[in-house]
Amino acid sequence: MSLYTAYLEEIESRKEQGLNPKPIDDGALVSELIAQIKDAGNEHREDSLKFFIYNTLPGTTSAAGEKAKFLKEIILGDVAVAEISRAFAFELLSHMKGGPSVKVLLDLALGDDADIANEAAEVLKTQVFLYDADTDRLKEAFEAGNEIAKDILESYVKAEFFTKLPEVEEEIKVVSYVAAEGDISTDLLSPGNQAHSRSDRELHGKCMISEQAQKEIEALKLQHPDKRVMLVAEKGTMGVGSSRMSGVNNVALWTGKPASPYVPFVNIAPVVAGTNGISPIFLTTVGVTGGIGIDLKNWVKKLGPDGKPILNNDDSPILEQKYSVETGTVFKINTKTKKLLSEDGDEELVDVSSAFTPQKVEFMKAGSSYAVVFGKKLQTFAAETLGVEAPQVFAPSKEISHEGQGLTAVEKIFNRNAVGSTPGKVLHAGSDVRVKVNIVGSQDTTGLMTSQELEAMAATVISPTVDGAYQSGCHTASVWDLKAQTNIPRLMKFMNKFGLITARDPKGEYHAMTDVIHKVLNDITVDDWDIIIGGDSHTRMSKGVAFGADSGTVALALATGEASMPIPESVKVTFKGSMAEHMDFRDVVHATQAQMLKQHGDNVFQGRVIEVHIGTLLADQAFTFTDWTAEMKAKASICISNDETLIGSLELAKRRIQVMIDKGMDNEAQVLQGLINKADKRIAEIKSGEKPALKPDADAKYFAEVVVDLDEINEPMIADPDVNNEDVSRRYTHDTIRPVSFYRGEKKVDLGFVGSCMVHKGDMKIVAGMLKNLEKAKGKVEFNAPLVVAAPTYNIIDELKEEGDWDVLQKYSGFEFDDAAPKSTARTEYENILYLERPGCNLCMGNQEKAARGDTVLATSTRLFKGRVVEDSDDKKGESLLASTPVVVLSAILGRTPTIEEYKEAVEGIDLTKFAPPLQKPLDAKSVHF
Repeated sequence: MSLYTAYLEEIESRKEQGLNPKPIDDGALVSELIAQIKDAGNEHREDSLKFFIYNTLPGTTSAAGEKAKFLKEIILGDVAVAEISRAFAFELLSHMKGGPSVKVLLDLALGDDADIANEAAEVLKTQVFLYDADTDRLKEAFEAGNEIAKDILESYVKAEFFTKLPEVEEEIKVVSYVAAEGDISTDLLSPGNQAHSRSDRELHGKCMISEQAQKEIEALKLQHPDKRVMLVAEKGTMGVGSSRMSGVNNVALWTGKPASPYVPFVNIAPVVAGTNGISPIFLTTVGVTGGIGIDLKNWVKKLGPDGKPILNNDDSPILEQKYSVETGTVFKINTKTKKLLSEDGDEELVDVSSAFTPQKVEFMKAGSSYAVVFGKKLQTFAAETLGVEAPQVFAPSKEISHEGQGLTAVEKIFNRNAVGSTPGKVLHAGSDVRVKVNIVGSQDTTGLMTSQELEAMAATVISPTVDGAYQSGCHTASVWDLKAQTNIPRLMKFMNKFGLITARDPKGEYHAMTDVIHKVLNDITVDDWDIIIGGDSHTRMSKGVAFGADSGTVALALATGEASMPIPESVKVTFKGSMAEHMDFRDVVHATQAQMLKQHGDNVFQGRVIEVHIGTLLADQAFTFTDWTAEMKAKASICISNDETLIGSLELAKRRIQVMIDKGMDNEAQVLQGLINKADKRIAEIKSGEKPALKPDADAKYFAEVVVDLDEINEPMIADPDVNNEDVSRRYTHDTIRPVSFYRGEKKVDLGFVGSCMVHKGDMKIVAGMLKNLEKAKGKVEFNAPLVVAAPTYNIIDELKEEGDWDVLQKYSGFEFDDAAPKSTARTEYENILYLERPGCNLCMGNQEKAARGDTVLATSTRLFKGRVVEDSDDKKGESLLASTPVVVLSAILGRTPTIEEYKEAVEGIDLTKFAPPLQKPLDAKSVHF
């Protein structure tokens, strides 16, 4: 069977699903198309032409390579195709975004035919995705006296690839579509259980919200052909939870506009909005597609005669509607005055200037943020090559500097890693900065999209300025099904070749690792001054500052070694008092959210960096706090560590990186060994006093400060999705934090889960210790609900085996994972036993394993969103409550939440994760958790 025949069969299969032909990325198939195009009498010639022109993926795909070569033959006159003129061939090349197409354009521009060279040069002037091999050719040709090369470079200096683009329209008409009330998780826009289809954009688009919602959006578009559909989170924040490019892609697919007539199902420029704005990570992703993200502020706190908010019975502010955004409401956005207006334009509803900063407007004009990034680099290259000063074309980066004001920790890191800012100028929060990225992480359910983004921007190798990058396999760890078997090896091969350390070896020479990505990134971050970008919202390190990002931003960081963003404001979190003996540090994390809301009324963490002064906890334990900050809606977090603690964390990181080296995971560039060397250098700097652990200046300015009183934390805390709250907007948020006594020992628990990135080695030891404790007290351990335990990493399991704790877990388990025979199907039914699952995300991710429909789950993870860990049944809402490891273990054994007395008895003598504020004496470094 030919590839084309197989493709036709796939087309018929897709028709049954209501899908169009899948975009082609296979060069061998394109070769067959070309052969049929050349054959004038071929019965498939007409269809082959359509597939070649309209359905072949651009960038560095092998398909793009074959397409570019054939177009070159047509331009040179070596082949005649009536339907593709020379001008049309050039137009097709102009939409191919770089890689093979730029090589062909350079071949033609620097060739001997003057007419063709000039035509090629005009197309090249519109392109921005040029890499070193391309710019080197231009530079060499210019230095050899080539006038065409000089002409192209002069155009690049003027940034005509940007200036000649149409301006953003002054007035944008939009019609609202309320996707849901309350916070909208990216899971609604791109469900985790459909992760396997993300690289097939049309297919994945079928899973957004619901089929009914898609029909309603299409109806709105027909009713309002001159308007753009604005997707709204009513009474909530848009895009909370995971950082998913696929979520924005889906919104753009249904509401945006095509990026190119020759690239199918790639849409840009979506308009999204939320009463409480857009989640920081999601907003970055919107910028990647040149979209608009609006903070509606259409519900405000109702004030009493004293000017203070009126509270309801739950001590929550009563909200009143300032203006309606119900589905079908028409608005105007004035991009010059930066206002949201009523349909007739007479009423100004809200200021939307934050959505139309000069930089964001540039993203809109260019169609993506990274087109602007590449454009700036290209302009700089051309200016240096010509020996001239580049004119100010792009909006100048906002540089905010307050003389005499100290720096927060994040301001220090951004100043240290800034690229292209005014030399010697100290920058404060609000400044726009390009920064060097040290560590990059790609996870497996977004990795295929990252690889597509890399192909689309014609990148073939990781930037040499990146210290280390890792491709994980943790989100598909639970079930090695046909989807995973098809996608993951292909992903690992691509990323390994690109230059990343990969969880799986394409050659099969080392054991496949399913370690949770954030844990690995936490280990390979070996400098507290580093900047980390990772393809997941929980990219929150306890060293350096880390930002969860979409697949496009990850691709950009891998390709360029840079990221661009404003320096965020910071909120300082400190602690006072003493932690009760029976409390676990996870309770301190929950209490931080609760006490912050009590102190400030609003979530002051949202969109800002949480600077947590947690200096006595090593990296593994401190990560429990930084990891949670994603659910606090913070942009990032920074741990302020003592010198001794940081050294201990770096030594631990070195040991774990060495384990990766010993397993054979290092590459030819010896990236992992380079990280150990970097850690050694940092340790030496700290010990010598040359450069102590990162700390903010005493006179740094913060947006707000939160002081957590440890004395107030007397019993375990549970984050409750509050699924039956009468106020829909208050369901499935992380703001409802309750003490365990609230449940009076009566709330039924159907399943317990200890796992995800929120747990560390100490949590596994707590499970083992509690099982021994309970057996000693009761004579035996019986589970009244299933308990699923998934260690985050293999090295933790290896350490537990050495210390004897794994034997304890095995003794009580009714199931233990087997790497030699991984599960091929997801578990749908659970027995009341202990399951020892493969390291990885497991239930937290929700794309493979889930609890039974309608279950009440108590978990150590962070995911309480609707449908993530557990879906609703016909007669009961699924709910995922979040608590510490000891609470989860005890609840699974009891089949219900414990009373405080039962809890204290069960944890007696157990070494819980302890914490003392930095000003107190540090904990004994010999604690089992270290």
